Amino acid sequence: MARAVASSFQARRGALLYTAVWLILGMVLGGVCAVLAPAPLGSALLFAMPSTLVYGIAAGFSAYYLCRANPLGDRAPVLILLMLLAAAVIAGFMWMAVLQGWNEFCAVFGVRWAGITVTPQLSALLFALGVLLYGLLAAINYLAIESARVRSAQRRELESQLMAQDAELRMLRTQIDPHFLFNSLNSISALTSQDPQGAREMTLRLAGFFRRSLGLAARRKVTLAQEMDLIRDFLAIEKVRFGDRLIAEEALEKGALDCLVPPMIIQPLVENAIKHGVGQLTEGGLVLVAAWRDGPWLRITVSNAVDADTPHAEGGGIGLANVRQRLARAYPREGSVEWKREAQSFAVELRLPAETTDNNNDQDGA
Repeated sequence: MARAVASSFQARRGALLYTAVWLILGMVLGGVCAVLAPAPLGSALLFAMPSTLVYGIAAGFSAYYLCRANPLGDRAPVLILLMLLAAAVIAGFMWMAVLQGWNEFCAVFGVRWAGITVTPQLSALLFALGVLLYGLLAAINYLAIESARVRSAQRRELESQLMAQDAELRMLRTQIDPHFLFNSLNSISALTSQDPQGAREMTLRLAGFFRRSLGLAARRKVTLAQEMDLIRDFLAIEKVRFGDRLIAEEALEKGALDCLVPPMIIQPLVENAIKHGVGQLTEGGLVLVAAWRDGPWLRITVSNAVDADTPHAEGGGIGLANVRQRLARAYPREGSVEWKREAQSFAVELRLPAETTDNNNDQDGA
């Protein structure tokens, strides 16, 4: 609705501006006629302004439809040029006829000072001006048509790029579920013989996790708070398998929870932290998820304990590679992924723009 009102307002403003330009042109032409006729300025203005405005409206519509019916590239340039020249000449003669008719009407039915003497010099000038103005209108229409065509082509190209990007993001995101499900089913299989009750509990939690994730699957971005709900479900599943060996902690800044992130962007990092870190330690260890606002950025870190004597898959694996690609597609120039290995810890940090739902609503309203 707002766009329709704005479009209507712009159309009215454009029509008023077009009318004002032709009225000013009529005033200038009236001054020229007053000198060349010669004639009183009032008579010259009465002669020039109404007929110039009528010509501007008629020639504008004529040039517009003629240019729309014969777009550049569909016909040979020479044919288009000859067609426009013929139309301009015809328009010039028609304008002369309108000027003459209006002048005679003013002289016969007007007051004593109405009407001017149209000399041959003035007639030639008016005819040439009519031809030139028609040509200028045609050129302006062609520029507007080509500009609109270019914008439309750019918009279609942008839309196709966004569709391709969205398809690629969806493809990358679909890699997460099978990968996570495969690992979870292996864990359940291992528990069935050792801890049947734990296997049953893990199966129920896994069903709940996927039920929750399905609600967010169709969305391009979710709040960090919603993402952390999924992480807590995932950690609850892993807690069944690892028990007290898995210690999960959070350090979440309140202002960061409203920021938007791609769905399932943290879960692969937490899964890697457990699989390659805590899972390799006999005594287990800590997995810490932290997030905070850093000016215009949202920073998220997932850190975990590692065995100091065991090489870590730094920067490798399906999960981290998937996160890196998804972040690069969602934030081509702003998102980044960095990892850091220390003696007994490994951390991955995500940096992305701190977008919030309020920011998006403000942008939509603008």
